[in-house]
Amino acid sequence: MKFTKNWLEDHLQTKKTENQIIDKLNSIGLEVENVEPLKNELSEFVVAKILNVKKHPNADRLKLCDVSVGGKDAFKVVCGAPNAVDGLITIYAPPGSIIPKNRSKLEITKIRGETSYGMLCSGDELKISNNSKGIIELNKKFESKIGKPYFQGKNNNVIELSITPNRSDCLGVRGIARDLFASGCGSLKKKKKFNLKQNLTHNLKVKIEKNKNQACSIFGSCIIKNISNKESPSWLKERILALGLRPISAVVDITNYVMFDLNRPLHAYDLNKIKNSITIRNSKRGEILHALDNKSYHLKENMCVISDDEGPLGLGGIIGGVRSSTELNSKNILIESAYFDPRFTRKTAKELQINSDAKFRFERGIDPQSAKEGLEIAAKLIVDICGGEVSKFDIQKTSSYKLKKINFDTKLVSKTLGIEIKEKDIIAILSKLGFLLKKLKKKIEVKVPSWRPDIFSEIDLVEEVIRILGFDKIKSIEPEKKRSQPTLNFYQKQFHLAQRSVASKGYFESITWSFSQEKINNQFKEKLDSIKILNPISSDLSVLRNSLYPNLIYYMEKNLNRGFVDQSLFEIGPIFTGNKPGDQITVVCGIKTQNIEEESKMHHDRLSVFDIKKDLIQTIVELGIEKKDLSIFDETPSYYHPGISGSFYTKTSKNLIAHFGKLHPKITNNIYGFEIFLDNLVNYKLNNKEKKKTLKLSDYQKSYRDFAFLVDKNLKAQSIVDVIENIDQSLIRYVKIFDVFEGHNLPLDKKSIAIKVTIQSEFKTLNEKDLTDISNKIILSVEKQLGAKLRS
Repeated sequence: MKFTKNWLEDHLQTKKTENQIIDKLNSIGLEVENVEPLKNELSEFVVAKILNVKKHPNADRLKLCDVSVGGKDAFKVVCGAPNAVDGLITIYAPPGSIIPKNRSKLEITKIRGETSYGMLCSGDELKISNNSKGIIELNKKFESKIGKPYFQGKNNNVIELSITPNRSDCLGVRGIARDLFASGCGSLKKKKKFNLKQNLTHNLKVKIEKNKNQACSIFGSCIIKNISNKESPSWLKERILALGLRPISAVVDITNYVMFDLNRPLHAYDLNKIKNSITIRNSKRGEILHALDNKSYHLKENMCVISDDEGPLGLGGIIGGVRSSTELNSKNILIESAYFDPRFTRKTAKELQINSDAKFRFERGIDPQSAKEGLEIAAKLIVDICGGEVSKFDIQKTSSYKLKKINFDTKLVSKTLGIEIKEKDIIAILSKLGFLLKKLKKKIEVKVPSWRPDIFSEIDLVEEVIRILGFDKIKSIEPEKKRSQPTLNFYQKQFHLAQRSVASKGYFESITWSFSQEKINNQFKEKLDSIKILNPISSDLSVLRNSLYPNLIYYMEKNLNRGFVDQSLFEIGPIFTGNKPGDQITVVCGIKTQNIEEESKMHHDRLSVFDIKKDLIQTIVELGIEKKDLSIFDETPSYYHPGISGSFYTKTSKNLIAHFGKLHPKITNNIYGFEIFLDNLVNYKLNNKEKKKTLKLSDYQKSYRDFAFLVDKNLKAQSIVDVIENIDQSLIRYVKIFDVFEGHNLPLDKKSIAIKVTIQSEFKTLNEKDLTDISNKIILSVEKQLGAKLRS
């Protein structure tokens, strides 16, 4: 939205400077996007008078003009305009000026042998009208301004606002002035009352069809006959130029002026081009509109059109048609002032990809009660500038508009904003903004003005008060440091703790779809049938997942194909256990893999089920379950390897806590994983507040010892780990099982378990005797407590 301070002062009596007004606009929510001089490219064009005209000696169609620009000497100018005559007052472009139409720079030059010092300009060359048949003709009152710039607004800046979609009322200068008045920047001038003679009869039939999707609810019009359409006066041209538009004719410029002055879009038709009557209706498929933007639009059904007996004349609220457009020689015109529904206007404009100033306003919502006012102002200006006779106004309506009412408790202002504002100040602000107020017992009845479609409730009124009063009135305070209750509930804390716990063990978190491919999903189900999605986003994601494994494995394999090996991924999220809402549980799922081609690795460095088990136990302990309360069983779902997997239950409550192990080779190769069922951990306290021990790194080297024990076939491998870890915690740093072996020269009731023990002291480098002593303790303890035997 563009305007100038001079234009603003048509509505606002103010002593504020331009900079003060700009600051106030920004503070009340009307952002000033740009400020630039008004058409400074025209500042060098001056008023001039032709003193004498002679025929060019070397060209029949050219003339030699002596032109006065106020000094003693006259300039010789070669001109080809037929209306260049003695005594004509016009506009002169001196050498060095740039002609707006073609951006050419004028120079002193010879034309057919005669030197021309500058140029006499047409409206088309200055881009202030479409007239290119002759030079501009100014009336005699400009004789006192000879030698002075024609465009007096050169020192008047154009202020451009970025208006938010909800403030359509400020797409007119009157609305901007109203906000400034409410904020204390001056007084709002009363609207002018016009003494408009309306002697003609409105004899054109106008009808709004009552269709189901009719976008037009108000259509006002008036007829003006016997006008003399012409170029606009200079004050109107300056306003149009300030908008960045090109003056066309008085009638068109007036409709544009009223639109930007009052946010009241209008349209002018050449009455002689309208066939019989006007009907506002829905379009028919296949109808074509040849629009004013020189494009043809193929209309779909149910688009709002203004039509006569021959077809569409324009698209309601968007753009007019060429067939009924006004021209400089138009004598009889029809002025339209209507209201079109924002939703239908936006939909039609979007489908046809049309953008116009009228559409920009109608789609945001204009004042439905301004139709008559728009006709009055436009008719008065046209008669004053072009002459003519005006008919009575014809206002067709399909529905009446009632002002919205809000019962407003003024106490809500202080309650919401945290500052005290007196009720009289609240009333004063709202009244200045145009709200109608009536005092009730405990509240105030507020009638919302018709130009504010964005106001619906009490909180909107609170916003209006503080917007005008100033947000700087709300002082900054330090936030409260004390909390009456925890920010996160148990489930949120548990979720985040699980995230940190698994990530700390080298896993990268993945977030995948809650959907899965049915074929892969079926490999991870026990009894539950797949839960199919009625409208899947992809054929590969057609069911709700019953496990986190399918998507994690899918992305792990994609990474492997790209050359990323030794991966550790995890995800925390829901899996679905039934068709009803809420039939879901939250699971932590992690997977590991290692490059199986790295045969050079030592056997005990290869990934095994014991690595995944170790990560799982540490995570469970951090989630609140003590290690001594865990029982391990070998019953696992069918998608795990039957001999390399297990499940953890609690000893006290017998709850299933987790599954772990190698995934079944029929599904995938060399991938280990675990699942933790968070919903079964609700009765345990999280260990996230437990004070962590300080990490101490020894300066002395580590030593490694491998042991292989022959044990009873039913003995759990974890039992050996537990025994060794408790022998000497100051020396034994880490115990890892790297092999379990049965059969081949072993008794049927026995198995071999191979263990790697990391030994390190904080105080010295261990010698051979130290290592032998701790090794003997390990052997004796395992043999004594578990009945094991060291293999040679």
